[in-house]
Amino acid sequence: MLTIHHLSYSRSQKIIWLAEELEIPYELKLYMRDPQTLSAPPEMKALHPLGTSPLISDKGQTYSETGAILDYILRHYGEGKLQPPADSQDFDKLMEWMHYAEGSAMLPILMMIYSNYTGAKSDTLTGMLQAQLGKHLGFMESALAGNDYLVGNTFSAADIHVSFVAQTAKQYTSLDSYPNILAWLDRLEARPAFKRAEEKGGYFGAAKP
Repeated sequence: MLTIHHLSYSRSQKIIWLAEELEIPYELKLYMRDPQTLSAPPEMKALHPLGTSPLISDKGQTYSETGAILDYILRHYGEGKLQPPADSQDFDKLMEWMHYAEGSAMLPILMMIYSNYTGAKSDTLTGMLQAQLGKHLGFMESALAGNDYLVGNTFSAADIHVSFVAQTAKQYTSLDSYPNILAWLDRLEARPAFKRAEEKGGYFGAAKP
């Protein structure tokens, strides 16, 4: 059976949500961050050399990296759900969003988390990161103009993946200037599978030092 190794306040929450949307059987193992360092516990290091989250175990193998795990579950368990046909332009757009979420959008947020935790921040750095975050939020806001969802105006894995960025961004900036994002998050949070995932895995968003 698929096992999801979930670290509190981490991106592995997306994996739980995807599994709940697909209504597939899985085992959930919970791990708590160190309250002082916010690091994952040693038990996760025993599962994978990186010792980070998310991780899944399935068919004798353990896999890391959020995007790769989402793709794995969709290919092995999705039965075509939550993604457009592979030969469509919408699928190409889905792939763009799936890579964007981790490749670009999370970077300024991660830098904010690290700079807050270490105290290594300055007005210059904060201004740069806020500007970068604003650029990404503006990109999402424009993509949602006239659309309920990111790809083909249909709920997909892209919404699960990218919404974590917006949820975490709320810890560092106001989203009042992004009404499309706020309405989108409201729609997503109203989904029964989202509520089940949050009940099982906790708050949907990254830890804030």
